[in-house]
Amino acid sequence: MILRFGYVSMALPLWDASPSHTITFTNWKKQDEESRKEKLYYLTEKNLKNTIRILHYNIAHEIKVYRLSSSLIPLAAHPEARWDFVTPFRELFREIGKIVRKNEMRVSFHPGQYTLFTSPQEHVTKSAIVDMTYHYTMLEAMGLEKEATINIHIGGAYGDKETTLVRFSENFVTLDEKIRMQTTLENDDKTYTAEETLKICEEQGVPFVFDYHHHVANPGEVEFEELLPRIFATWERVGKVPKFHLSSPKSKKFLRAHHEYVDMDFAFPFIRALRDFGKSADIMIEAKAKDQACLQFVEELGKMRGIKQISGAAVEI
Repeated sequence: MILRFGYVSMALPLWDASPSHTITFTNWKKQDEESRKEKLYYLTEKNLKNTIRILHYNIAHEIKVYRLSSSLIPLAAHPEARWDFVTPFRELFREIGKIVRKNEMRVSFHPGQYTLFTSPQEHVTKSAIVDMTYHYTMLEAMGLEKEATINIHIGGAYGDKETTLVRFSENFVTLDEKIRMQTTLENDDKTYTAEETLKICEEQGVPFVFDYHHHVANPGEVEFEELLPRIFATWERVGKVPKFHLSSPKSKKFLRAHHEYVDMDFAFPFIRALRDFGKSADIMIEAKAKDQACLQFVEELGKMRGIKQISGAAVEI
């Protein structure tokens, strides 16, 4: 079995390579129309070109799993500042997609915490649809809309989990089906456990991204090892190996906060469970040290008995 590892958004060794340059709506609104356009174009071009730089960095380091920044396009989903970001940058989007496909990378998006389908307020659901559509539009521009995924959490409980989960299902199906079918759901560290999230994934026919750190912080009543057959089954429709998230706590006191790197003692029970299950998987490292944490963890893992490092960011067990 093969475990491939990746990281989120930013390659730290690259100089001035953030793919998330943005501008606040307040500052944007203060400018005249021509200045607004100029600023949006400048930041977008920089973000897309930096993404291309990062992808080439990933190629050089044999990192096949990567999360694209949700902030590639400044103000793209803002209700008062929406603009056509595809037409002026079509070639850059296409280049990103070409690099990803040619090098058989696996990319995804992870919208922010306010992209929710659980709220009783209609405007929150409408905003979530706008944000999901924005992410999907970027994937379409890249030509990756059939293979890349958009990962979200279920959201808050609003004092009544059972009622809220029904509302999630009702709101979620209002999202365009083609976008819905590229969506994945992830368990969170406070509200919805792995078992609860997995059940919704099974009902909605979408893949489940299991986060081990979140599970430790919010375990529920079922051990995650028992859930692995069902987790893997949710990915059968899309024909991909399952994706998991891995990080470790900043400290015992700050259990939910992410550490700079991934502590092997914390993470190995998760790796061992995957080993015992015996099927390949992709694992997103969500540590503050980004690519450095990913590469270090793989190197450390590859020194263990029965595990062989086969590339910069993959091991064979």
